[in-house]
Amino acid sequence: MNRSLSTRCLILALGFAFLVYCIPLRAQEQGDYQPHVGQPGKDVVWVPTSESLVEKMLDLAKVTPRDYLIDLGSGDGRTVIAAAKRGVTALGIEFNPDMVELSKRNAAAAGVSDRATFAKADLFESDFSKATVITMFLLPDINLKLRPKLLGLKPGTRIVSNSFTMEDWQADDTANADEECQTWCTAYLWIIPANADGKWRLPNGELTINQKLQNFTGTITSGEKSTEIAGKIVGDTLSFKVGDAFYSGQINGDTISGTINQMIGDGRWSATREKQGVPVVGIR
Repeated sequence: MNRSLSTRCLILALGFAFLVYCIPLRAQEQGDYQPHVGQPGKDVVWVPTSESLVEKMLDLAKVTPRDYLIDLGSGDGRTVIAAAKRGVTALGIEFNPDMVELSKRNAAAAGVSDRATFAKADLFESDFSKATVITMFLLPDINLKLRPKLLGLKPGTRIVSNSFTMEDWQADDTANADEECQTWCTAYLWIIPANADGKWRLPNGELTINQKLQNFTGTITSGEKSTEIAGKIVGDTLSFKVGDAFYSGQINGDTISGTINQMIGDGRWSATREKQGVPVVGIR
């Protein structure tokens, strides 16, 4: 009697364990998986970006249907889907396979699966080279680890981060979400600068540029006169002033060509780098 009771109890216990194990799996197979705020991931915990800040980040990057956006740590896919709704082709990179599948379902429900795709991958092993816009909500130390890779992207690529900066790499622009956003409400924008570091030959002088990220100092020399300058590089365009003359030029490898705007009239200028500068990833 006792043995029969024990057997029945064991069968019931095994049956209960089977249900406890299989019901979540069945629910997940049926697409009922839902993440929870603070759940651990490979490099960060998951905290969703508010819908209002997602839109602000896309506005700040000035995305258009001509862009290719990659979202790093794409979570439930909301940034990729929001971009796809604007006609942007977008890819989400996410390490959690459940999140990837959830994102695909969310994209299908939004009707943007043709433009919103998702990959289960490691951020540090992924190729961003085709992106024109990168979005992310990562921790500061992860941002810094990614920084050399980001600086190697094509000049003009826009990087937008939710709330976290990249230390001494000053943002080119910032924006805040509307009053509905309660936490993590600031977006930071960086535009990848071209490499202009080095000495450049001018038709009648020399230009020296000491570049640190998107800012630079240096000198411009003509004859016996040398003038210190300071300026900024936005994408492939640099600008600086010499007295009342405003210089703007487009960097194309080892050449610069542009315009000089001044009170006495506008003109053109050009420069050629004397020797190959340091790689972009080496910009200080």
